[in-house]
Amino acid sequence: MSRILIAEDEERISAFVRKGLVANGFAAAVVATGAEAVDYALSGEFDLLVLDIGLPDLDGFAVLRRVRAGGSTLPVIFLTARDGIADTVTGLENGADDYMTKPFRFEELLARVRLRLRTDRTAEHTTLSAAGLTLDLRTRRAATATGTVDLTAREFALLELLLRHRDHVLSRQQILSHVWGYDHDPGSNVVDVYVRALRKKIGSGRIETVRGMGYRLAG
Repeated sequence: MSRILIAEDEERISAFVRKGLVANGFAAAVVATGAEAVDYALSGEFDLLVLDIGLPDLDGFAVLRRVRAGGSTLPVIFLTARDGIADTVTGLENGADDYMTKPFRFEELLARVRLRLRTDRTAEHTTLSAAGLTLDLRTRRAATATGTVDLTAREFALLELLLRHRDHVLSRQQILSHVWGYDHDPGSNVVDVYVRALRKKIGSGRIETVRGMGYRLAG
């Protein structure tokens, strides 16, 4: 599941974009300041940034400069009320991948998000493997020594996260953030429920519980 960061301080717009992305199978998180946008974009936890220019502390141009200076090649789509050619050129010259003006149709934004993710991932491996387990990113199926396993969308996202961070212990909050979005109820036990379900499908010993810390992939 691709993870989209939305940096937008107008709550009505950010909620609209996030709701649409989640409905189309993405995990989406929202930040409202430029400083947060820089920190989250450089975390390595996201696959694309939808970035508003008119943020209250750092504008989108400054955010983009800092993200690129930090070595990130994260695809960035500017989303802004400014429609002047100078702003468009400035954004693209600073390393943006695309540019949309408000008001906009969500279907067009969705198409651009999918295009940028597809372009960015053309060289990416299509499988992840560890601990005798293989996850096919195209078919969204897991394979163990005993056969192929069908996964729900959330199970797939959880297993992908564990495989991509197989050398790390992931806290419940980190998992909630990646798989369910940053505004999910931190008191929920949904992570534990999905870990149990996933263990039944891929083998109980493949996901370790690290007491007081979280979960990690065994092996």
